[in-house]
Amino acid sequence: MEKKAIQPNFFIPMPVVLVGTQVEGKANFMAVGWCARVNGNPPMIACGIAKNHYTPKGMEESKTFSVNIPSSDLLEKTDYCGLVSGAKTDKSEVFDVVYGSLETAPMIRECPVCLECRLVQTVDLPTHNLFIGEIIGAYADERVLKDQKPDFPAIDPLFLTMPDNRYWSLGKCAGDAWSAGKNLVQHANTKKGH
Repeated sequence: MEKKAIQPNFFIPMPVVLVGTQVEGKANFMAVGWCARVNGNPPMIACGIAKNHYTPKGMEESKTFSVNIPSSDLLEKTDYCGLVSGAKTDKSEVFDVVYGSLETAPMIRECPVCLECRLVQTVDLPTHNLFIGEIIGAYADERVLKDQKPDFPAIDPLFLTMPDNRYWSLGKCAGDAWSAGKNLVQHANTKKGH
């Protein structure tokens, strides 16, 4: 199959989260599509945020932030948080705001999963800053847990694709990680033995 060259940006579906922080003492939330786990132990997460946004000011001031995973029924409120700036609009009024052990990392009660993070490092990139946080606390609604683990179909997270700028929800399970390729491992080991 022949490959066609495409633009190198925006080709990976991204989870949509709501990053929360306090700016000048007030809870603020913004929609973020560039967010991923980046370390195992201690658990860390990174969010890439454009330098012109209001929310990073609070992240730098308090050295804390939250990552809230909205379900698809929060699509309208999530998109709203990406359309308006906290510099002009009090977005905390859209949600029921709660706090965990870090008293300056506001979380959203309506989101089925919330993480509170301590800012570990800020990486200065050309257009964005990458905020790396250690996950200090993780909270989930009981209804989205199965055997005390997150049940992603129940969480019903949102994903963002670009450049079409569309939201998506989770599809069907395609297979089990660290298991689906075991036959190929055995086959490769058999070939080495010959």
